[in-house]
Amino acid sequence: MAPLYALGCEGSANKLGIGVVSHDPATNKTRILSNVRHTFNSPPGTGFLPKDTAAHHRAHFVSVAREALKTAGLTSPKDLSCICYTRGPGMGAPLTSTAIGARTLALLWGLDMVGVNHCVGHIEMGRVITGADNPVVLYVSGGNTQVIAYAEQRYRIFGETLDIAVGNCIDRFARTLNIPNDPFPGYNVEQLAKKAFFEEDGVTKREPVLLDLPYAVKGMDCSFSGILGAADLLAAQMRKQDALLASGGTLKEGEERITPQDLCFTLQETVYAMLVEITERAMAHVGSKQVLVVGGVGCNERLQAMMGLMARDRGGSVYATDERFCIDNGIMIGLAGLLAWETGFRTPFEDSTCTQRFRTDDVHISWRSD
Repeated sequence: MAPLYALGCEGSANKLGIGVVSHDPATNKTRILSNVRHTFNSPPGTGFLPKDTAAHHRAHFVSVAREALKTAGLTSPKDLSCICYTRGPGMGAPLTSTAIGARTLALLWGLDMVGVNHCVGHIEMGRVITGADNPVVLYVSGGNTQVIAYAEQRYRIFGETLDIAVGNCIDRFARTLNIPNDPFPGYNVEQLAKKAFFEEDGVTKREPVLLDLPYAVKGMDCSFSGILGAADLLAAQMRKQDALLASGGTLKEGEERITPQDLCFTLQETVYAMLVEITERAMAHVGSKQVLVVGGVGCNERLQAMMGLMARDRGGSVYATDERFCIDNGIMIGLAGLLAWETGFRTPFEDSTCTQRFRTDDVHISWRSD
């Protein structure tokens, strides 16, 4: 049997990603032929609104799709088996804009459509890139935070956020500090956190200051909204200190000066420690020694390091990818969709809709039988 090809279209948030992926059922080999992405960025201190993000996706869909097909080197769109798109979860307007683009291509070229769960796409791409066999999955992004393990053709959720996602917590705190959104706010928060280990000259080392923030682990679940609120209060206190010092005043005796670097360091250490705790508990429950970190926040080097220390203490290992694959992209949607298509799954055109709420454990993982 010859390799099969799929075009994947992802647009659940501010990144429009389109790519071509191939899978050979005979050898179970996967090849990435193209992975094109275009990001909508808003000014520092602001977030991205659904209507503006949707307009961005509509404006760039055709050019990104053309580049993906050209880079893949396909002689004809007819070489594709199916068009895959993100059905959810995500932001409603961007999801809809991308789905309309995918539906147009499928109708134009006479191809099947496959609606894909965004999280399942992350997991399948992570498994292929890292070679992780049957890991506990930590899925962390701007819109989702879940601890997952596979059982009986479902990705079962063992723990999750009770309010906002960890990525949303970090992104919103970046707005509080007026940190730029380019290339993405979480990355810039991470770079500031690294500077907490140095004095202002960037050379002289120091002990980073760990400020007091809530630690909100509730069984297997986490809560991040209270942490964000407390971090915002510390940021307000920092601004008062800066104003006092700028006017020639001095801090109270024994009062530590708060810096953006220490704030970012503290936020990362707190929320990532929470994620490591619930992931370790899930590993103990299912008897796994592998951890796979997926989603945009999974690019964070500090999270990977903390998870790696925990995994090694348990005699295990951690698997993660770089920004090409952990940040939202089209090939992860193409891969998960193609695997489903091979087992006979199709999304009828009249059902090629989107939903902002699409549970990871709602998906029948028909291509896995282990």
